This record gives sequence, structure tokens and C-alpha cells, in this order.
Amino acid sequence: MDAIKMIKERRSVRKFKNEKVDRETMTEIVSISRWAPSWGNFQVARYTLVDDRTLIRKLATDGVDGFIYNVNTLKEAKGVAVLSFVKGKSGKLEGDDYATSKANVWEVFDAGIACQTFCLAAHAKGVGTCIMGVINDTSIAGIVGLPDDETVAALIVYGYEDGEHANPTPRKNVDEILRFVEA
Repeated sequence: MDAIKMIKERRSVRKFKNEKVDRETMTEIVSISRWAPSWGNFQVARYTLVDDRTLIRKLATDGVDGFIYNVNTLKEAKGVAVLSFVKGKSGKLEGDDYATSKANVWEVFDAGIACQTFCLAAHAKGVGTCIMGVINDTSIAGIVGLPDDETVAALIVYGYEDGEHANPTPRKNVDEILRFVEA
């Protein structure tokens, strides 16, 4: 699939067919996602995939702080990727000191790059996704048994889209988001 077309056509999907995405396809998606760039090539992103309905319901009741849009989307989901990252690596060059004033914010930046890469890889494989940011990372970490050195960045609901996805929402004009600086 052409990269520009893929970027323009990928949408958040909240309605899924009553069909699980097989684990082989999800393994392929994660295998592609591991090519996402990261600070110092530390590759801090981790993917915990949940396709068990009982655990997905637990994520819906205990993992999204009652945020109704996420609860409803999780009710439809056939799979959820818990995107996490290894703490204390991104943003450092050597030793324990951070290299920039952004400190550990680079962990989230790296997770964001990994998240977008995962969603684009899924789209290329015909799998719809929706990123959820209103989450209770501590609760989710307990539900899926994350190691202590990781923290949850986002939930990504995935599955085969039920129906056609919506037209793209309007985008700002490029003049509103671009500036050139000259000496």
C-alpha cells in the first residue's frame, strides 16, 4: 500500500465485525511495528495483545475510568493492544542523566511513534484500530500483568471494521500549521 494513501485513509475504527483477528496477523503487525524509530534505538515499545473477552470486559470496566466512549468501543472490540514502554531509557545518552530538558517525556514520544506505526501497519493488513488515551494505566498494568519496569502509554482497540469508515474530518489549511523562519 502506498504510504501517503495509507496515512490519508487510516481512520479510527470503533465498530468491528464479530470476528477475531488471528494471532498470526497480529504477530505480523507487531513485527512491522518494531521498525518504528526510537531514541538511541532503545526500542522501548512493548505490545501486550488481549483477545480474551473476559479480559477485554475487565479493561472496559476497570481500565478506562468510566469514559463512556472507550467503554462502548471496548464492548465491540475483538482485540486490544496494550501499548507500553520500558521506563528510564529514552532521553538518555549515557548513565542516568537525561540529555535534554524534556527528560523522560521522550518515553512517551517514542511510544507515540510506535503507536502510529502499529496503527498504520494494522491498516495495511486490513485491521482497523482506535487509540484510547483516557485510561487508568495503573489498573491496566495490573489487569494484563505488565512488568514493573514498564508503564502503559495507550490502549489500541483492533479488529475488522464493520461497514465503511467515515469520510475524513476536515483538516486545517496548511497555512494554519506551517511556518518558515528566515534569518
